[in-house]
This record gives sequence, structure tokens and C-alpha cells, in this order.
Amino acid sequence: MPTLQPAIRFTLRQLQYFTAVARTGQISLAAIELHVSQSTMTAAIAELERVLGTLLFERSRSGMALTYEGHLFVQHAHAVLEVADEAARHPFRDRSEVTGTLQLAASYTVLGYFLLPFVAKFQKQHPGVRIVPVEQDRAQIEASIGAGELELAVALTSNIPDIKRFEQLPLARSRRQLWVAANHPLAEVAQVALQDVMPFPYILPLVDEGHLAAMRYWEQAGLQPPTLLRTSSMEAVREMVALGLGVTILSDMVFRPWSLDGRRIRTVPLKNAIPAMEVGLIWLKGQKLSPVAEAFRKYLEVSVSAQAVE
Repeated sequence: MPTLQPAIRFTLRQLQYFTAVARTGQISLAAIELHVSQSTMTAAIAELERVLGTLLFERSRSGMALTYEGHLFVQHAHAVLEVADEAARHPFRDRSEVTGTLQLAASYTVLGYFLLPFVAKFQKQHPGVRIVPVEQDRAQIEASIGAGELELAVALTSNIPDIKRFEQLPLARSRRQLWVAANHPLAEVAQVALQDVMPFPYILPLVDEGHLAAMRYWEQAGLQPPTLLRTSSMEAVREMVALGLGVTILSDMVFRPWSLDGRRIRTVPLKNAIPAMEVGLIWLKGQKLSPVAEAFRKYLEVSVSAQAVE
């Protein structure tokens, strides 16, 4: 008879700690966020690694980075936590009666790195609703919402000069860090200043006006980075950093620890006061939203607040 493998057992609390460290890259930050001691969180993650039989993080002086196995497992962890959260918040909910189609504007970064999982979950809960994503840049989003052509947009609100023109629901705030190759001289530094980045070729991403935001904080520091390349390709940025051809500063939201060919990328915290990238839902000030739009707004309000306290 085949021998039965012992069941792998872990707790939701361990998954919450694991995903918090994966998101922040620091035991200390994750512990503060979840209001527990660092020793409690360290012990929980060590036990999770023991149960799974693999290392989930690479430890270094600059923090905690997911291993390849950790990168795979974090997707399962998020799925389990989402199901548990849904069961706790709505244990006996009937399917919603709201129906209709909603065109939802979003920029390249928001679509590719933030919004779509929320759209998929919302449609699963509301089978009578169809969400149609519309990719637009910032100026198009402002014009579409301002003219009433579209009801809702999920935008980089930190890029909108006059955000008070719109109603908004803040959704995410993503810090910016330095990206370097795993073997880069700055990879193991605990914290760097913009001045420390100056000796290295700099890659300037153009996506979602990233170059404008970057030049603002470089100029505030009185510095001009030695730009090697300006590109709208995030994969080109990722590959060049991983190959050691240059460095860049980008938000944690778009960070992935691996390049296309499996080379490791690391993030290093910055000493300078660099503004975070902020994402929010916006709509026309004073506008009464349609039932579908209002249902999606309420869904995001609940879902994002629940995600923030994992």
C-alpha cells in the first residue's frame, strides 16, 4: 500500500505575517504594521518555512527578499487569505442583483500591476456585471472623467496636479526604492542616498510620466542622474537592472524580484524623502454614480481596506 504523506499544516496568522514581510521587505516594518513583536513574526515565518520544507526568504542586511519558492508561494498565500476574508465578511451573502456594464479607465501601470485582480473578484461576486477596462493616460483620464464620458477611473492620483477637482477613494500608497542587480555594489547596503546612486548609469522609465516624477525629486536634491536610457518598456528596465547595465528608482507596486531570464533584482531603501506613488479611484465631483459604479466603488472600499491589514 502507498504510504500517506503527512498533511502540511499552517495557520492563517502565519500566512498574514508571511505576506506582510513579502510586501514590506522588512520584518520590523511588517511587525509594526500588524502590531506584533519582531520575535513573534520571525518565529512564525521560521515555522512556516520548516513546515513547507523550504526557505521563503533570502535574508540580508538590507532586508528580506523572496526566494523563487517564496515568490511562488506568496500567490497561494494571497489566494487563501482572500477566500478566508470573504468567508468571514460575507458568510451567507446571496449573489448581488446589480447588473450592467461599466467602462473603467485606468493607466498602464494601474492596469498591469494593481487593478485587474479586483475586477476579476468583483465580477465573480456580481455575475450580472461586466467591467470593461479602458487604458488611458493621465490627461485622457482627467478629460474623460471631467467631461462625464466615463464614471470611474483608477489612476495614479499622485500624478494629477489638481486632484481636488475630483472625488477620490485612496486605494494604495507604494514607496519608491532603488532597484539594483543582486551582485551590485549597493545591493547589500542598508540605505542609500541619491548622491550614492550618481556613479552608476541610470535608467529612466517613461511609463505613466515616471520620468517627470523622477526628475522632480532629483532636482529637489540638486542632482542630475547620469541617464543611460529612457524607455517605456518595464521589461527592458527589469532586464537591464538584472544584467547590471544600470539602476533605477521605482515603486514597490511594479517590483518583481526576477527578470525574464531568472536573474535576481534587489531593492534598497532610500534616505531621501522621495514621494510615494499613490493610486486612487476617482469620479466627477458631485456626480451621482450609477448602481454598477456605486457597487464597484463600495467593493473597492471594503476590499482594499481588508487587504491593507493582512
